[in-house]
Amino acid sequence: MNSLKISIALVAALSLMACDRPTVVTVPATTVTVPGPAGATGATGATGSTGSTGSTGDTGATGKSGTGSTVIVMPAAPASN
Repeated sequence: MNSLKISIALVAALSLMACDRPTVVTVPATTVTVPGPAGATGATGATGSTGSTGSTGDTGATGKSGTGSTVIVMPAAPASN
């Protein structure tokens, strides 16, 4: 009778060891950061210095007046397909 109890206990222990327990994966909760109230406005900074202005360059010479005939050149019309 003792050997029967020992064999039953041995079979029970082996069958429990053979059971596959699924691994539980715990996903950490994502932390959502909520902005707090806005703080007081700080003092304004000093204004920056103005940059150097460039040279204006030479003024061009005035051209001669025309003879009175104006020629207008029109571009050619695109070819139709």
